[in-house]
Amino acid sequence: MVLHLLKLCVGADTIEDLRDWVSRRSMAAMAAGFEPHSIHTTRMIPKQAEALLDGGSLYWVIKGQVQARQKLLDLRSVTGADGITRCELLLGPEVIETALQPRRPFQGWRYLKPEDAPVDLSSMGDAADLPDHLRRELSDLGLL
Repeated sequence: MVLHLLKLCVGADTIEDLRDWVSRRSMAAMAAGFEPHSIHTTRMIPKQAEALLDGGSLYWVIKGQVQARQKLLDLRSVTGADGITRCELLLGPEVIETALQPRRPFQGWRYLKPEDAPVDLSSMGDAADLPDHLRRELSDLGLL
């Protein structure tokens, strides 16, 4: 069974901010001789790793809306110099825009069932061509 993660994208005001961050991380990975990817470190290690790695994604909440996702490639447990164990989320290099879905602020990450995840913007037909502000307004009204 596939499962996704949901996380606030702190420090990014737009999808372009996220794409820039991912691009820099992917370039650094390639410069070090690795496949392009980005790593996001979080405090807690998901207990349902098998379901997450069975085709799951990390969905990003930007400015109160789920707006994008990245494919989860791996989960790694790492211990920092401070002795604290953390989890590195190894993410694919592509940032995929999704339908907007409002979310309230929360700490850490949340599991997201596939049936509750927003669809990819590319699968929305003509709605994908609407300007961002209009898509946001229609989403807030529950029409998208």
